[in-house]
Amino acid sequence: MNLELFIAGRLYGTRKGTRRISRPAVTIAQWGVAIGAVVMFISICIIVGFKNQVKEKVVGFGGNIQAMNAETDMNGPMPMSADEEMLDEIRAIQGVKQAEPFVNKPGMIVTGGEYEGIVLMGVGEGYDLSFIEENLVEGVLPHMSDTVTSNSIVISRSIADRLNCKLDDRIVIYFLQNGIKARKMTVTGIYETHLNELDNIMTITDIYTTRRLYGWEEEKAGGIEITTDEYDATYGVRDKINGILQEYGNLTGEITYAATIDELYPALFAWLDVLDQTVWLILTLVLCIAAFTMISGLLILILEKSSFIGIMKAIGAKNVSIRKIFIYYSCFIIGKGLLIGNGIGIVLCIAQQQTGLVALDPSMYYMDRVPIEFSWLLIPMNIAMFILSVAVMVVPSMLISKIEPTKAIKFE
Repeated sequence: MNLELFIAGRLYGTRKGTRRISRPAVTIAQWGVAIGAVVMFISICIIVGFKNQVKEKVVGFGGNIQAMNAETDMNGPMPMSADEEMLDEIRAIQGVKQAEPFVNKPGMIVTGGEYEGIVLMGVGEGYDLSFIEENLVEGVLPHMSDTVTSNSIVISRSIADRLNCKLDDRIVIYFLQNGIKARKMTVTGIYETHLNELDNIMTITDIYTTRRLYGWEEEKAGGIEITTDEYDATYGVRDKINGILQEYGNLTGEITYAATIDELYPALFAWLDVLDQTVWLILTLVLCIAAFTMISGLLILILEKSSFIGIMKAIGAKNVSIRKIFIYYSCFIIGKGLLIGNGIGIVLCIAQQQTGLVALDPSMYYMDRVPIEFSWLLIPMNIAMFILSVAVMVVPSMLISKIEPTKAIKFE
């Protein structure tokens, strides 16, 4: 039997029967740890949820990796070869979930005296539009064909609001291509992702239409969008794709390359990385507050239990053994505080998930509510908080060695 642990358990279990000043001090220390755990729990859930949702939105628009031609001309980007043989070779790479060609064509929508610069993204039948479909607020997605035009377009809510445009309206889009070309298209769907950088410009139609606007052949594309099974595998897959592109470039003379989504949007992902630093700052402050309340509570407890310490020393207990008793006692306080804090954190996070009670300005935060996502990081962070909180108890417990048995037994 661990005698020190047994005594600490008895002291902790019988503390409610006392009326000494240690009772409120211990309660305050316990709730200090609990509040710290709540802040830690919610902070991690919000940051992880925020980062993952922003990544999902960006990947939903452009995949994890994009392959494209590095050369341009007066009409914009040069096309790259995207025949089935190349696509099948890319799809065969381990970790690749999907690889589909796309063609982007800049243009300008004009409706009733209002005009708006846009990028018309043409995609084929095999392209995964589930992300856009999930974020449709009106209408439906048109059939995306490689061989026939749909004369349909999906626009964002922000573009529709600025142009006073609604579902089933016929709009005129002007393109600069060996002069000015105009094309009438019908609005069949309106989406809203709150990712303003892309919502403000991106529209979607079939790839046949955008290829015709450029005058490209069927096996040409503006780029290839690649989605991976896991985000962490992106860089390894990109390197393999670049190897394939180099081989095809030696045959076709095209200068093509593949880039990850964070390389295409460096400012956005750099901003997300800053959030990690914010979390560590919050966790450091939380730990300092929890440690301060625990140290204060332990010092008060040691002073109150000085007669107990004196008796233990008088019967032969060593300083190390007595210090263990109080450190174990601190473990009980910290452990219960963490359990309470995590319980409150779970309840608050689930409530936010279900109700979206705390709202955000989507124009600034890319979403209309505070995002919550539970993460496995919560387990090691709780363990680390427990270990560090116990570790800081070692120094104040050294006060026990300064207490003399003869004086302590008389102390009241």
